This record gives sequence, C-alpha cells and structure tokens, in this order.
Amino acid sequence: MRIIGNDWDEVLGEEFDKPYYQELRIFLDGEYRSRTIYPLPQYIYTALRLTPYKDVKVVILGQDPYHEPGQAHGLAFSVNKGIEIPPSLVNIYKELQDDLGCSIPNHGCLVEWAKQGVLLLNAVLTVQAHRANSHKGRGWERLTDTIIQKVNEKEEPVVFILWGSNARSKKQFITNQKHLVLESVHPSPLSAYNGFFGSRPFSKTNRFLEENGIQPIDWQIR
Repeated sequence: MRIIGNDWDEVLGEEFDKPYYQELRIFLDGEYRSRTIYPLPQYIYTALRLTPYKDVKVVILGQDPYHEPGQAHGLAFSVNKGIEIPPSLVNIYKELQDDLGCSIPNHGCLVEWAKQGVLLLNAVLTVQAHRANSHKGRGWERLTDTIIQKVNEKEEPVVFILWGSNARSKKQFITNQKHLVLESVHPSPLSAYNGFFGSRPFSKTNRFLEENGIQPIDWQIR
C-alpha cells in the first residue's frame, strides 16, 4: 500500500493493514467530514515524506499538531511561513541561538531541518480545531510508537531529542545502544526555564553525529 511515497511504505507496510489503522481511517473520515481538523489530509504524513527512513539522523518528538488555523502542516513544532511563530518554537530558536549562535528566523517553517534528516514527529498526527490533544487515544500512538521502534532498529546512530513528559515517555522504545537520547523539559513558556534553556541539544546532536562520521545538521533556518 502506497501511503507515504518513499521507503516508509515498506518499513511500515504491515501497520497500514492492521485493524487499528483501518479503524483510525474510518474515524478520521468522519472527523474531516463533520469538523475542522488539522492538518489538511494531504499534510498528515509530511514528516515521513520529507524525511525518508534511510535518511533519519535525528528524531524530535512532539505531542500533537497545532490546533489554530493555518499552523499545522505535518511537522512537529513547525508552522507555515506567514504564521506567527508559536511560543514553544520561539524558545527553541532562543536556545538554538544561545547554543550555536544561529540567528533567529522571521518564520517558523522547519522544512530545512526535515530535508536534512531531522524527523519532526508528533505522537498524534491530527487534531480538532481549538482542542489540543483531541485525537489522543484514537490509534495514532500505536503507529508513531512503531515508527520510533523502527528508527531504533537502524544500524546507523540516531539522536532522539525528547522534550517534555509526553516525549520522554517514549524512551522505553529506544533500546539500541548505538543511539543518543537527549532529554529535557518541554520548551513551552511554562517549563522552558526549568531545564530546557541551557540544555544545548543542537550542539550535542552535531557533536555525536560528527563523532560517528555522520554529516551534522545545519540548524540555521533561512
């Protein structure tokens, strides 16, 4: 079944045939017909389409998509150009500047990261408008947990960046000793000053990649 359009289809092929995924599809069909749901259906799998399995170097885990108009486009923490940069991403940019000296962009689109092998994956891939976490427990977690487990199986070292309790709960799936796990509190304004600022995840990631002979990420968003 061709859903993603790259090697993820082979990696995840069996998942798309399982009863839970078929039930999720039926649920989503009803939701998109009767409510405002983000992102648009064609953008649900943007993270996987932009970052093929073979290219994954870094995984950054989010909770679920932004739930206000125009924001969500299938990448965790990212928003379309022209949309106000959300507070958590503002703090991510601040830490990036402090960590690597990168200038703060005038937009919040993180496609440049995704194209370099940074999988910007939310645990839940859809949401009702104005209702954060409204599609929790509908089956997305089973799929995205599988995605994390499949990345864990990669022979090449990968960096997993886990911000906040929701992301950190996924550490149980990262058992391959080749990989690096970086954890901190969430970058939201409610918690960023309790350990996110100063955690230097970007320089730590690049140091690990370079030590393993892997091209580092150019974190500067242009």
